[in-house]
Amino acid sequence: MVAIAARRLERRQQELAKGQERVQQGVASPLSLTPLLEQADMARKEHDFALTRSRLIHEMAEMAREETALQAKRESVPAEGSSLAERYDGDGRFTARDFEKVTRAFKREFSKALPVSAAGETALHRALGFDHRGRVDIAINPDQPEGVWLRHFLAVNHIPYFAFRGAMRGRATGPHIHIGPMSGRLDQGG
Repeated sequence: MVAIAARRLERRQQELAKGQERVQQGVASPLSLTPLLEQADMARKEHDFALTRSRLIHEMAEMAREETALQAKRESVPAEGSSLAERYDGDGRFTARDFEKVTRAFKREFSKALPVSAAGETALHRALGFDHRGRVDIAINPDQPEGVWLRHFLAVNHIPYFAFRGAMRGRATGPHIHIGPMSGRLDQGG
């Protein structure tokens, strides 16, 4: 996506340069540059969007990989993993009605929307082989007041969650609360 956007931007910039040359030579009107300027500007915006989206996808991929690694670490060394994250299995279910309840309660408590960073199945989760359907990631530090409140609310309502306490191994990913059962692996078979 980034490469395609970069090539499109380069073509638009070349077309603009040729148009400017024609205007300087007196072969074309300065008004003929307007659509070329607009096309070059649009291509620049598309390129910037592609770069931003690429960075976001890489960050989300790293977050999902670290979530899996942390789960594996928790299962192999439970005492060490508990300092990095907290798992609550609740009743093992998380429904749309549960999510509405959490969203309304958070809004009522903090007078702002719940900061959702990933809702349900995303292209990134599918590409990485994770089944994230019926799960939601919340961009909240579980040890800050909002995170403490949210973990308590989820536990009282028997809603499963996995609370990550911080960036792992110096990575850019930050703390968050995964609501719902842990993401499983998608069947990659035929």
